[in-house]
Amino acid sequence: MSGHEALTFTVNLLAAGLARGTPILFATLGGVVAERSGVMNLGIEGMMLTGAMTAFATARVTGSAALGVLAGMAAGGVLALLYALVVVHLRADQVVSGLALGFVGTGLSAVLGAPLVEHMEATARIPTWNVPVLSRIPILGTLLFRQNLVVWLGIALVPLCWLLLYRTKWGLAIRAVGEHPSAADSLGVSVYGVRTASMVFAGVMAGLAGASLSLAITPGWVDGMTAGQGWVAVGLVIFAGWNPVRAAAGAWLFGAIRRLPLDLQGVEGLPLFRNPNLGYFLSMLPYLFVIAAVVFGSRGAMRRRLGAPAALGIPWARGE
Repeated sequence: MSGHEALTFTVNLLAAGLARGTPILFATLGGVVAERSGVMNLGIEGMMLTGAMTAFATARVTGSAALGVLAGMAAGGVLALLYALVVVHLRADQVVSGLALGFVGTGLSAVLGAPLVEHMEATARIPTWNVPVLSRIPILGTLLFRQNLVVWLGIALVPLCWLLLYRTKWGLAIRAVGEHPSAADSLGVSVYGVRTASMVFAGVMAGLAGASLSLAITPGWVDGMTAGQGWVAVGLVIFAGWNPVRAAAGAWLFGAIRRLPLDLQGVEGLPLFRNPNLGYFLSMLPYLFVIAAVVFGSRGAMRRRLGAPAALGIPWARGE
């Protein structure tokens, strides 16, 4: 492979990584906000699948991708609200309830989405826009200005989420509730309200992640189309240390690694990578990395070192 070919390969890989990593980025940003408020968010996979199915169905019926995205976000938000009522207000176990939410969302999307599998061609899609002039800039034009609109939305949301958490009163309330809910309550902050709103935001973002999959990145609907990306987002929240900027780096890196085995199969002079068994192994590596991050970050001392909220996963009631 010549130097020019290597550069082209790298740029195309990074551009594809931005696109493939953006749905995971949406879900991870929502997870960061929810867990910063002290609510463990393990139901991302189910909310993503429900959002993807709802967005696809709505876009097919209305012919509008925008309405499809809004419907997918609403579906994720409704599931998250139900989850918040159970774990925040009724103080149910967040691990068990989160896993149950994931199973409910997965099953619901499979049942309601079964009739949609045969109608992929009739769906409106979120467009890719090549920005005039800017798209012809070497390297940068391919990376940023020939992307789907959801990629630009993801890039914009990263600094917005950072500003929300670290430069606004609402972000201060979220972090206070996640660290010391009783102290926040004594200062007049509604612990129940902040945690519920944060969880609903996470559900809306998970719904957006699913909608971006079924209407932009891999247009269409197939049962289980997230392929575990919701669980990847759970791991990336820990990997990112509950920081939106690091979450973006992790999501886009994961997207590039997922794309790498496919791109390597088309490179001349690398016949080894055309072996399908090796391709499966390389595709497995990103998921192994996320599993390692979850196991590593689940240790109490390591969670504190990574910056996990002190009250994460702990039910709260006034006076206790």
